[in-house]
Amino acid sequence: MNQRPLGRSGLSVSRIGLGCVTFGREIDEKNSFAIMDYAFNQGINLFDTAGAYGGGASERIIGRWIRDRACRERIVLQSKVKPPYTCEHIRAALEESLARLAVDHIDVYMLHEFDPSMPWEETMSALTLSIQSGQIGASGCSNFTVAQLQTANDIAKCNAFSRFEAVQPMYNLVARQIEADLLPYCLDNGIGVTSYSPLGAGFLTGKYPNANNIYRGSRFDVAPGHRDIYFTPSNFDAVERLKLLSTRAGIPASRLALAWVLGNRSVDSVLVGATSVAHIQNAIEALQLKLEPELQGLLSSCSSPADPRSRNQ
Repeated sequence: MNQRPLGRSGLSVSRIGLGCVTFGREIDEKNSFAIMDYAFNQGINLFDTAGAYGGGASERIIGRWIRDRACRERIVLQSKVKPPYTCEHIRAALEESLARLAVDHIDVYMLHEFDPSMPWEETMSALTLSIQSGQIGASGCSNFTVAQLQTANDIAKCNAFSRFEAVQPMYNLVARQIEADLLPYCLDNGIGVTSYSPLGAGFLTGKYPNANNIYRGSRFDVAPGHRDIYFTPSNFDAVERLKLLSTRAGIPASRLALAWVLGNRSVDSVLVGATSVAHIQNAIEALQLKLEPELQGLLSSCSSPADPRSRNQ
């Protein structure tokens, strides 16, 4: 599988990354190992996790897999820390993640979400010290707006701290806010992008005809907060248009939605979560699917990019 440079981090990542949020939460260790084995053997080298996933279970499972397969130097390991972003908390959380993963360094360590009370200089200083100590290779942020990212990197520049080299935003056919501002900013400044939720937590598969059909054990059942993001009239309309295009093209809706995201060259790696090997197989087939410009345009017309000013800055 082709790889792309991740910003100026010196790392190269596969076009598809493995999102490991399901490990230890929706699937057990045996199935997690099978998914990682398949992904790794298909050339996927970016493994994304977080200290919060499964209460640490995701990191522990990945750690045992890395040790068993002796493949640490052949993957790019990405993890995240939740607030508060004080020096003390970042140091402690990083040590805990390293212990669970049973590794001596994490390639990309991200702030999991924006914290309005973040002590900016203390946060950027703590991450810089962790880079200098060799515990992390590069730092980044997830779920930040472009204004928040720019603030962080301006502070880093003014204080000779390490800047954020990568971002992890949500991006899919009905969540397109980053097109207007974040993606252009990252492209202009050489910042890597590893987007997540290309199928909208399963929403874009078309298996949710309305807000009342929630399957037991599905992402919307396990993490009901996703419903507020996706269950809107305009999004259900977009899914219906996607299903029509799927029928006309003879291509599964989930594969079309994945191919649309993978077709955006401003995104370096698309994180795909999985509860079975088939989900990774589908993503790989989507990567191999070269959409004609007309079909790419029709998919884009299923929804409209939201005005970034509508989000909290």
